[in-house]
Amino acid sequence: MLEREDSSVWPKLLNYNTLRNQMLFGFIAVMMIILTFVGGITFNSVSTLLKNNAEKHIGQTAVQANGRLEGVLDQIDSLTTLVSTNGYVQQLLLRETKGHHSTFAERQALPPIINLVQMYTDGIKSVELYNKDRVRLYPLDGDNLGVKVSEDWIEQANAKKGGIVWFGIDPSDPSSLLAIRRISLIDKYFSTGGYLLIRADRSKFALKGPLSGEGEAETMLLIAKDGQLITSNDKSITALEASVLAASKDQTVKIGNRSFIVVKQRSSVTGWTLLILTPVNTITKGISVVRTTIIVSACIGTILFILLSFFLSTIITRPLFRLIKTMRGSRLNILKPTDIVSSTIEIRELNYSYNQMVDNINGLIKLVYEKELSQSMTELKALQAQINPHFLFNTLDALYWSLLDKDEEQLAAYVVNMSDLFRYTITKPNKDEWVSLREELEHIERYLNIMKMRFEDRLDWHIDVSDEFSSIQLPKLLLQPLVENAILHGVESKVTPGRVEVTARKFGEDVIVTVEDDGAGMSEESLRQLIEGLESGKVQSTKDSGVGIANVQRRLRLYFPSEGDLAVSRISIQSQQGKGTRISITIPADRGRALL
Repeated sequence: MLEREDSSVWPKLLNYNTLRNQMLFGFIAVMMIILTFVGGITFNSVSTLLKNNAEKHIGQTAVQANGRLEGVLDQIDSLTTLVSTNGYVQQLLLRETKGHHSTFAERQALPPIINLVQMYTDGIKSVELYNKDRVRLYPLDGDNLGVKVSEDWIEQANAKKGGIVWFGIDPSDPSSLLAIRRISLIDKYFSTGGYLLIRADRSKFALKGPLSGEGEAETMLLIAKDGQLITSNDKSITALEASVLAASKDQTVKIGNRSFIVVKQRSSVTGWTLLILTPVNTITKGISVVRTTIIVSACIGTILFILLSFFLSTIITRPLFRLIKTMRGSRLNILKPTDIVSSTIEIRELNYSYNQMVDNINGLIKLVYEKELSQSMTELKALQAQINPHFLFNTLDALYWSLLDKDEEQLAAYVVNMSDLFRYTITKPNKDEWVSLREELEHIERYLNIMKMRFEDRLDWHIDVSDEFSSIQLPKLLLQPLVENAILHGVESKVTPGRVEVTARKFGEDVIVTVEDDGAGMSEESLRQLIEGLESGKVQSTKDSGVGIANVQRRLRLYFPSEGDLAVSRISIQSQQGKGTRISITIPADRGRALL
């Protein structure tokens, strides 16, 4: 079904394949390519310029935001440095390293020193002091440092040799951020004397307010070295997405169905990364005016170009259409010259050449047509003459073998049949060579009766043709060679009884007559060679079989050359070795469609 639809749509599309449409669509295609190319370059250049300027501005803003954050961290670093280098703290931790544990009174003197960090820095929840053995000296509850932080964190603090180390979110309190600092004893060659554990309020590190003048459009993320999400002003972004963004090197990223331009700034104090995500549509919203201008200009230019192209193509093709109309009007009659006058040199020359061609063709058409007609009639006469002796020879041969053991009464009946066959076969010079299908079938019936004398019970036949086809006209002896081949090469080659069937059926405006036998049939190779021989006109005769089929094929070609001389398609051969052969011919139901 799909193939039929495609085959019906394609010819309809070809109707629009005119010169004017080709010129029109060609001009439009060139115009669209130019507009698309120029518009694309313009739009891309403006978009890139806006993005670069926005990235530069956001990058400067990120530096400022990171500077403010590092200012707070530097203040904490300075205050904790004061605590770790305080003389009282140094002496207290020195005695601890020598095994002299601090008294309660000595530890009560620590709050004014340690609370200095909380007093001068907003957002510090607590500052804890531990000795070298990681026992807490302040506050006074005696917890161990190893319970608060992992051993890995402590090792990092030792490796920093007195520098503060920010680890990120407190595992025991997600609302807090942890930092640790090793206290080096000045009087003991800066060896480890203890630790300061700083716990800061996580919310105090949140980046609030617009950084680049874009208000709520920006998304700001602060990510720790291990990928922890310290703070974010967009709750829809997960920690995993933030970690992926921090590791990505792409300038533009996509989260959900939104695209962002990413600007990163790494803190030299904490090693944390500040990410500012700005939506691409926010940055390029100014380009919508450029896009609208390009689209409107392209539409106006396209409309004007279409009108101009249509006008020009019409001027060029109108004289050609008139010439085509003149040629179509004279397709089935004598060609007529055209009197169309065009100001275009090429069109005027085309009209002049056409008129010359018409004059020449009209001078030759009668001679050529009559010559071809005479040649066709001569060839038809020759084919008819070829059939007559061939048929009579085969019939007499069959009669000879059949009469060897027949009595006189049977001989008389056979002679009558032979007389009728000869009368039908021998055509007088002035007699019509066309007969009705009924007359052709009666002749076949007589022929089969004579063949019955030879084959007796080995031959059986059946003719199934409706009366509605009886008056259809066809050339004489067109079906008889097919029946003859069915007997000689089908029935005769069998030891068992054989059968010949003749049927007819309607197919559109044509009638298909089929002659079928149940004889030996042909192999695929023999069938292929026979069909190729019919197509090329070079059928190799085997026991005179090729003469009959080739003769029928040639007569079909000469009598019915319509639709581009479809002679080969008017005869169809199907055969299977051991099962028989079927030959079908297609003839018009109306004799008016024939050549003669």
